[in-house]
Amino acid sequence: MATEAKVTFKPLGNRVVIKPNDEDEQVSAGGIYIPDTAKEKPQEGTVVAAGPGRITDDGSRIPMEIAVGDKVVYSKYAGTEYKEGDIEYLVLREDDILFKM
Repeated sequence: MATEAKVTFKPLGNRVVIKPNDEDEQVSAGGIYIPDTAKEKPQEGTVVAAGPGRITDDGSRIPMEIAVGDKVVYSKYAGTEYKEGDIEYLVLREDDILFKM
């Protein structure tokens, strides 16, 4: 299992912890202010922790294709949000990751 030093929790199985990219742009291209409640959640982020991988029916482990530090794009409504201190993370299954950049 791989984890980044900042994360104090460890994902299990084929789970991945992602820190979503911050969307700092607060004004649209037309100059309209967009409040936080109207913004779409980002679908890109950086993997900060990854579990050891999925266990098959015969008991063997399938290693993760994702590693700490990978930049990824994930499904729009995937995962569970988790906040530790001031940092928000997203915990999701490896299957919910669409691709790495």
